[in-house]
Amino acid sequence: MDLQASTETSERPGPTAASEQVPHHRIAILGAGFGGLGMAIRLLQTGENDFVVLEKADDVGGAWRDNTYPGCQCDVASTIYSYSFAQNPNWTRTFAWQGEILQYLRDCADNFGVRPYIRFGHEVEQARWDEAAQRWRLQTSAGRFSADILVLGQGGLSAPSMPDIPGLDNFEGAVFHSANWDHDHDLSGERVAVVGTGASAIQVIPAIQPRVGEMKVFQRTPAYVVPRIDHEFSDTKKSLFKRVPFLQKLDRFREYATREFVVMGMVRPKMMKRAGKRVLQHMRDQVKDRELRKKLTPNYTLGCKRILISNDYYPALDQPNVDVITDSIDRVTANSIVTKDGQRYDVDTIIMCTGFKVTNHPVMEMVFGSDGRSIGEHWKEGAAAYLGTTIAGFPNLFLLSGPYTGLGHNSMIYMLESQFEYILGALSALQQRQAATLQVRAEAAMAFDQEMQDKLEGTVWTSGCASWYLDENGRNTTVWPDFSFRFRNRTRKFDAMNYDFETRAAGRDEGEQSAGVSEPPAQARDQARDVA
Repeated sequence: MDLQASTETSERPGPTAASEQVPHHRIAILGAGFGGLGMAIRLLQTGENDFVVLEKADDVGGAWRDNTYPGCQCDVASTIYSYSFAQNPNWTRTFAWQGEILQYLRDCADNFGVRPYIRFGHEVEQARWDEAAQRWRLQTSAGRFSADILVLGQGGLSAPSMPDIPGLDNFEGAVFHSANWDHDHDLSGERVAVVGTGASAIQVIPAIQPRVGEMKVFQRTPAYVVPRIDHEFSDTKKSLFKRVPFLQKLDRFREYATREFVVMGMVRPKMMKRAGKRVLQHMRDQVKDRELRKKLTPNYTLGCKRILISNDYYPALDQPNVDVITDSIDRVTANSIVTKDGQRYDVDTIIMCTGFKVTNHPVMEMVFGSDGRSIGEHWKEGAAAYLGTTIAGFPNLFLLSGPYTGLGHNSMIYMLESQFEYILGALSALQQRQAATLQVRAEAAMAFDQEMQDKLEGTVWTSGCASWYLDENGRNTTVWPDFSFRFRNRTRKFDAMNYDFETRAAGRDEGEQSAGVSEPPAQARDQARDVA
């Protein structure tokens, strides 16, 4: 389907400026993962069709498209790691594999008619607020766009973090991040180094351990690992979910409520200390080597770092061809890794399981607000966004999975759906007031940030460990420090009193209409009617 977006004359200097036409939409969404795709679906369900989704890759899926490493599996149960408005009765197991989640997102894009709105191969390189025109100017890898409203849905796990290790560029073997897995590289019989022991590593290690010759696991901090209670869904159960959707909704609520109770311990570290002792029994049961058990025993409170789940991670580490190295890496040579104690480990391949840039995502340096400064510049002292969704000084900008929306106990999809509704409420408030822009008041944003820091004080997340929840200043601006249903309550209705609205500036060309399509595709319209 060919969408007809309105155009505006480009202001870029040069001989072709007068003739260049730039597509304009009311709303531009960055990214087609769970956040961006879900936002697009909800827009269609409410009748909004003048939007575009700018996606850097050639498919939807976000992190579940990019992370294809061996053993990649979700650590949140499938029944809650999915949209409430698109429940899937065909999940094959409690914790879905990467390919199954990716297919679910592809199906959602097709079934809700979102694909015609997606511009694949359009990586956003810069977004700048034009105060005079009251709109966002976007530069992508495939051309320019403008939009009245910008939604950042790139996700927190979309920018792999590569450690800055001296000599790494001179390594003669293969080096790749778990999020950029080299499937053409054969690991059979190789001497492999795995750097990191986080959520990706505990899946990669047992998946490749049987076929590598030797494995050196470089661990900075041991993790708490709990058993994965996983099983396949029977055909009978899937049939019941399909014929009686209420049963799946009930199962979804049971899973959500069970996980929600974990927060009570996370805000009371003494409870988690006691629980941590019980969790370590899982390691003792699976690791026979006493010295290895010492290396794998955390010295911090359970929950301070992300709690991991696995049944085969510890047994893999206990194999004869695996060695866990706890000394820090000093440098990399042409064919080895050298640790701070001077020990040299010869390796053929280095696999970086070193996580993602969460608190310093690169896109934050590419988005410029009304004062000409980037989000990153505003966040030098720490990330801050009102309800994790709006930033003072950035009109008509909304974040998905922003600061203080991360969870250490439940499904992020629940948080995203809360944000969807809040953003829809903001769009409705703009329309009701016939306003052109809105932005959160600085005092409201500051008060919210202080509220979050106060709530985090004394919780497990600030109990004294190094985690990806913390920024370079040591501030935790990642986690929502409360029950997730309280975030839902805070975002259920748009609180217009905390925002400033402006009417359309005089002199703006009213001929530049935001008209992506005259109406949603019939398929999307029917789907929206069915589930809205």
